Amino acid sequence: MIISVASGKGGTGKTLVSTSLALSLKDDYDVTIADCDVEEPNDHIFLKPQITGNEPVNIQVPVVAEEKCTFCGKCAKVCAFNAIAVFGNHVLTFPQLCHGCGACSYLCPEKAITEEDRHIGVVEWGDAKGIEFVQGILTVGEAMAPPVIRQVKERACGEGIIIRDAPPGTSCPVVETIRDSDFCLLLTEPTPFGLNDLTLAVETVKELGIPFGVVINRTGAGDAGVEDYCKKEKIPVLMRIPLDTEIARIYSRGIALVDGMPGWKSRFVQLFKDIKEIADERTDSVKR
Repeated sequence: MIISVASGKGGTGKTLVSTSLALSLKDDYDVTIADCDVEEPNDHIFLKPQITGNEPVNIQVPVVAEEKCTFCGKCAKVCAFNAIAVFGNHVLTFPQLCHGCGACSYLCPEKAITEEDRHIGVVEWGDAKGIEFVQGILTVGEAMAPPVIRQVKERACGEGIIIRDAPPGTSCPVVETIRDSDFCLLLTEPTPFGLNDLTLAVETVKELGIPFGVVINRTGAGDAGVEDYCKKEKIPVLMRIPLDTEIARIYSRGIALVDGMPGWKSRFVQLFKDIKEIADERTDSVKR
């Protein structure tokens, strides 16, 4: 079962929930945690894994042999990302915009375009307290997170429960992380900003056709807007985490919630049971 943990904005507690859920289930299930927030991965701070392997992440970018080129411009026309342009008798390439689709080299009538590897990041893996740990790290200054996320997903594809910690927001990296998940857990907070970004996240998950539920972090502060929205839209609120000084204290020390406050373990086990029930109901309804 693949569970993605996402949010419409940063700082809502995705890492807190992802790591605590993984630690709570590891005694009874084979658990893999995949940190797909490749621009700022931080699950390792709380799980402290022993890294045992790594591999580079490369994408194929075009190299133009201008002595073969007739400057017809077909390569520029086919590129949806404006990563290649033809100006008179010159071809300019912009590797940081390239998505590595290969269309330009495939369609070049003169076969003047070849491809070479461009290094954009790394994927690491190892063991974290009995949890299979995988994370991606995007090279500083690079803009193309999805290829790194795809490679993280390929590495974290075993049996059992796979928990994907998604980047914040609703852009391409988030969509790449949560697509093909069995369930998406949306984190939010009871503030106007939290509500605004939750509605965007809900629209994204609905568009992908993935069953989902909400966890509200820092309850006891803010307003009732998120609760009212979830009630109106019939969105299940599966957990509420209070605004608690002790939770903030242990979190600031790099300690997972269920390690610092073991009483929370049973709540995360129940959270998983609720997730599984909703996902199973969705599967049954699709079969019918």
